[in-house]
Amino acid sequence: MGEPYRVTFVCTGNICRSPMAEAIFRRYVEDAGLTGSVEVDSSGTEGWHRGKAADERTDAILRRHGYDVGHAARRFEARWFATYDLVVALDAGHARALRRLAPDEAARDKVRLLREFDPDAAGDLDVPDPYYGQIDGFEEVRELIEAASPGLLDELRRALDPR
Repeated sequence: MGEPYRVTFVCTGNICRSPMAEAIFRRYVEDAGLTGSVEVDSSGTEGWHRGKAADERTDAILRRHGYDVGHAARRFEARWFATYDLVVALDAGHARALRRLAPDEAARDKVRLLREFDPDAAGDLDVPDPYYGQIDGFEEVRELIEAASPGLLDELRRALDPR
């Protein structure tokens, strides 16, 4: 078996949306039997919360729905483009920041929006930032991530297919 397919989720501070996406999508990968073939993690466009755990509301929603918790925030670094196959931004601002950081066109092409993988998403493809709101905003984020995860998993399966 070759190198695993590496995917990272990126939001702003890496304490709300991207760690939730990481935990949820990791379960999809496990349930699909792809644990050894796919690596999943997350990071942020900013380093404000480096080393900190996920927001307690993120962990509460994950626990409520049976997902694993446990996270330390980190900032995405341009050199990481070389190690990832797919860099999944949670909103258009993150996608723009990542594309500006990318060293070349091949790296820019690795950046996708999570909701691009949701066949029912229309118009606005952003996953809204729940940080300044209440717990229901975190619940909405979970729903949006779960809606996009099957399509993202299909994308990974196509990428892993040896043809």
